[in-house]
Amino acid sequence: MSHVNLNRHLVLEAPERLPDGAGGYVQTWRCVGEIWGEIVARTGREVSGGEVQLSSAGYRIIVRAAPVGAPSRPRPEQRLRGAGRVFRIEAVTDRDPTGRYLTCYATEEVAV
Repeated sequence: MSHVNLNRHLVLEAPERLPDGAGGYVQTWRCVGEIWGEIVARTGREVSGGEVQLSSAGYRIIVRAAPVGAPSRPRPEQRLRGAGRVFRIEAVTDRDPTGRYLTCYATEEVAV
């Protein structure tokens, strides 16, 4: 198992629905906490989204583990934000058998 270098400051955000005053809702993002992580690129591709071209890239983001159910433990519906970038979390797994680190599989989409 290679050495983990937690050198990126990230903000963990959770989605929050707020009423829009017209019977619907608006989704906003609420800061859950701040964590340090290591970001490793996986694969990328270009996606056609109608009028907008998107560049979609996958990342493995390694963070220090937190107990299941703790607010500081990342979950798939959340996102990580840092240095002007936003990473949507798709899955979270234990990185090692000792349970010291978690691997967040995330996607970053950028309009090109």
